[in-house]
Amino acid sequence: MAWLAAAALLAAREPALALGPGTLAAGYAAHLAALAVCRAAVHHGRRRAARNQPRSALVVGPAPAAQRLAALLHQHPEYGVRPVGVVGTPAQDIPQPAAADPGTARAPLPLLTTPEEIQRAVIQNCVRDAFLVAADDGPARGGTELAALLRRHGCATWLVGPAHGGGHVPMHRHLWGYELRALPAPGAPRRGRLPKRALDLALAVPLLVAAAPVLLLCAAAVRLSDGPGVLFRQERVGEDGQLFTLLKFRTLRPADANEAATRWNVADDERLGAVGSFLRRTSLDELPQLWNVLRGDMSLVGPRPERPYFVERFSRMHPGYAARHRMPAGLTGLAQVHGLRGDTSIEDRCRFDNHYIDHWSLWQDVCILLRTAATLIRPAGG
Repeated sequence: MAWLAAAALLAAREPALALGPGTLAAGYAAHLAALAVCRAAVHHGRRRAARNQPRSALVVGPAPAAQRLAALLHQHPEYGVRPVGVVGTPAQDIPQPAAADPGTARAPLPLLTTPEEIQRAVIQNCVRDAFLVAADDGPARGGTELAALLRRHGCATWLVGPAHGGGHVPMHRHLWGYELRALPAPGAPRRGRLPKRALDLALAVPLLVAAAPVLLLCAAAVRLSDGPGVLFRQERVGEDGQLFTLLKFRTLRPADANEAATRWNVADDERLGAVGSFLRRTSLDELPQLWNVLRGDMSLVGPRPERPYFVERFSRMHPGYAARHRMPAGLTGLAQVHGLRGDTSIEDRCRFDNHYIDHWSLWQDVCILLRTAATLIRPAGG
């Protein structure tokens, strides 16, 4: 098309220089030949780079099948993958790794069965990819949970299965005749953020207007009971680790900034007066966070935001804690409607938050909001 258009423009501008059919065909043939040579050179360079600098990978699935796939990858270094371990699926009894197929000349890879072993292998080998060995009807049992765990360690996950043309995700390319399909990361996809944000605005605006009299009464109560400084501002960690200023009604005055940033529980603090205790027990101290929702710092539903000091501390203690920041922080969340508020298990909260993200849907947000509204009358800690 480009050659024909150029020839037509040339003929219209300079009829004497019009290109004949033979010249056009020769030019187009030379064009195709040059293009093929250039693409072949690029392809050859990529293959050579893949051989020389393979990406470390883990193979997930039943040990015999995973070892066979690992041996296949060793036999074909042109794919640029270097298996460094086999991750056994936890939902089944995994036999010891069998010897590699004849001709591979490779010892069986180490079998990893615990999250600690997986984390150590990922860090020590700079693992960037995880290959899930699929059965005929989909991934191996337990593979979904392992894929989520590996994604939290920064690994891209791939499903490897028989090339029968089926599957629940589009085929990406083949791996020595096997389908190789990228598994999308779970959680709220980027295209789902627009309806989530629309829900936030559709509810936060009327809620803020309707709650205006309550906000004024709370502000007046705080002002009369404890003097100036009605709002309490504190730095919290939001989506992707971004910091933002969270707003609350002040329920007590911390001794200094360090106490505000590092003290965990204030429920039994003797400085907590009647007004502050009531606001915390009824969660009315959280109402100013509707403004954070309008600003886009937070969402109505999501993991509760925490202070940087505790984010760093909990991330070291609980491997999945940092993964909570894959979504915007929320005014309420799945953990909160299950009673995990105040001085409750961080590990349990982390598990609920990641489950919410991994199975996000707009309907789930609506259900959590309805459950939150139903539990507001129950006494609870902040």
